[in-house]
Amino acid sequence: MPVPVRDRLGRPLHTLRVSVTDRCNLRCAYCMPEDDYVWSPRKAVLTFEEVDRVVAALMPLGLRRVRLTGGEPLLRRDLPELVATLRRRLGPTADLALTTNGTRLAGVAAELAVAGLSRITVSLDTLRRERFRALARRDALPAALAGIEAARSAGLPLKLDTVLLYGVNHDEVGELLDFARDLGAELRFIEYMDVGGATRWRLEDVVPRDRILAEVSGYAAETPRPLPGRGARPAERFLLERREQVFGIVPSVTAPFCRACDRARLTAEGTLFGCLYARRGLDLRPPLRSGATVEGLGVLVAGWWRGRSDRGAEERAALPQRGALAPSEVLRLEPWLEMHHRGG
Repeated sequence: MPVPVRDRLGRPLHTLRVSVTDRCNLRCAYCMPEDDYVWSPRKAVLTFEEVDRVVAALMPLGLRRVRLTGGEPLLRRDLPELVATLRRRLGPTADLALTTNGTRLAGVAAELAVAGLSRITVSLDTLRRERFRALARRDALPAALAGIEAARSAGLPLKLDTVLLYGVNHDEVGELLDFARDLGAELRFIEYMDVGGATRWRLEDVVPRDRILAEVSGYAAETPRPLPGRGARPAERFLLERREQVFGIVPSVTAPFCRACDRARLTAEGTLFGCLYARRGLDLRPPLRSGATVEGLGVLVAGWWRGRSDRGAEERAALPQRGALAPSEVLRLEPWLEMHHRGG
């Protein structure tokens, strides 16, 4: 068994989030609120073979889980081919997941399941069509719901992610809980984060963990019971016993979990980041395209990870005044700061 590489805070490298594209077909208000974006040149985007080599390099360092993200990952052509390639690389039991907005899922869910995907997470912030249109600036709720149903029909274990915002969708906690329970999916409520791309973030728009728990408790008429064994998972999980329902809360703003973070993020252009808030990362595209061996890539990543001390959410929480991470004019010059570049 490989000995996991550890960073300066003793955290292992167990999880890799791979952004297969920085492009997205939605323009959600909390992630991509601007009118114009700088996209990665197509020649700069890693090939599936290059992604596979990065995963191969990280496995001896302790890698256990891979999640494919974006942008919207299903905009990447032939994504089931990458799933099949990574399944062969990781073996039959490793966790290989996908996060998507679901709008393109209906036509490919069965193929993803056959290719070896372990599970799927769909971002779903509202069940109301007009509200979805306002949030995402696209009339795509029917397509997202069709994608969710297709994933269920394909037998893929399903989670739903909801970013809650005051005055926008925080009144849908109960409706979303009912929808998830009827679907047999686990729902996770996410605090609105001030990551790159959230140019209009305000602390007063965040629905904090304690308020979410109060909303759930009031709707369900019972107190959620915390579940043990969180480990490095971003979500705290709770059980509503009478409803026989488990749900989660990702409290990245009010209760950061940096000290347990075991994740690296690979951008579509091949840069590894150790944190959603990191300004700089490790650019693997030059060595990938100049003939570096898998072992050589592993040495590079191991050295980088050992020097990691990122705890961006904790540092943001300690600021005396907190606003957006970067204005839009900075993001145009440094697009790698965008959430959709580094695979949230």
